[in-house]
Amino acid sequence: MDETDHANGLPAANSGPPAAGSAAGTAAGSAAGTAAAGTAAVPAVRPGPWSRRPRRSTVVLAVVAVVGGLAFAILFAFGVTRLSAKTGSSPMRPTGIPASVSTRLAGLMQLTPVPPSAAPGFTLTDQSGHAISLASFRGKTVVLTFMDSHCTDICPLVSREFIDANRDLGPDARNVVFIAVNVNPYHRRIADMAAYSSEQQLDSIPSWHFVTGPLPSLRAVWNGYQIQVEAPGRNADVIHTSLIYFINPQGRERYAAAPMVDHTMKGTAYLPASQLASWGRGIALVARAAGR
Repeated sequence: MDETDHANGLPAANSGPPAAGSAAGTAAGSAAGTAAAGTAAVPAVRPGPWSRRPRRSTVVLAVVAVVGGLAFAILFAFGVTRLSAKTGSSPMRPTGIPASVSTRLAGLMQLTPVPPSAAPGFTLTDQSGHAISLASFRGKTVVLTFMDSHCTDICPLVSREFIDANRDLGPDARNVVFIAVNVNPYHRRIADMAAYSSEQQLDSIPSWHFVTGPLPSLRAVWNGYQIQVEAPGRNADVIHTSLIYFINPQGRERYAAAPMVDHTMKGTAYLPASQLASWGRGIALVARAAGR
């Protein structure tokens, strides 16, 4: 799954590929112009035969910055970290970051507080066929992201990080719910959500829900959370914004983070084990902080 974002339309359910629009080309050009900054802002991957492609979740945010203040806030905080690294000074800590999260870890996650507003509600169906309402989880912290049920790129990495985060939460895991909203308009069956959850061992998380539903309902959730999706065809990679939202027990957004990915020279999605572990620990720390 490619994470470079474009602002195209989506296909109707079970229809053919959407017509290509000029917005895609514009977005791609914007992404290319910001790729270098996105790469430099994240701690370097250990030396080895790995490609130096930009971490495309950062490129995504550069493209969708015009959508709202959330993406701009992430880019601004991350730009400050890059400037500090370039000048050799200690990284400047963005305001509003939980005290339990180190400045370095916040930079790795591109973590930022978001304006305290009610998280857009939804009711969709999870991998077990159960109707899932975001409002039903009041009293718990919700870690919310967006995944492609047929993804072989960044989504499996985020899945691993969720599993690690659930483990790192320990007893506090009972107060945290992990939800992913499907972004694949062609593969929306409950069986698709169940197969992905089983393959990635996400069903080992007791509070895991991979939700799907009618395309208009999914589109409404994507729009509510500033997630842009392009699905060129049934067998093509789904291109979408990659974000993790942390929603507090009162149902209000508190923080957002931008997942990252590197690739080997052969194009295989990859992150060093140390970064995967750091992400898992960071998600757990932020989930705890959001619940306070």
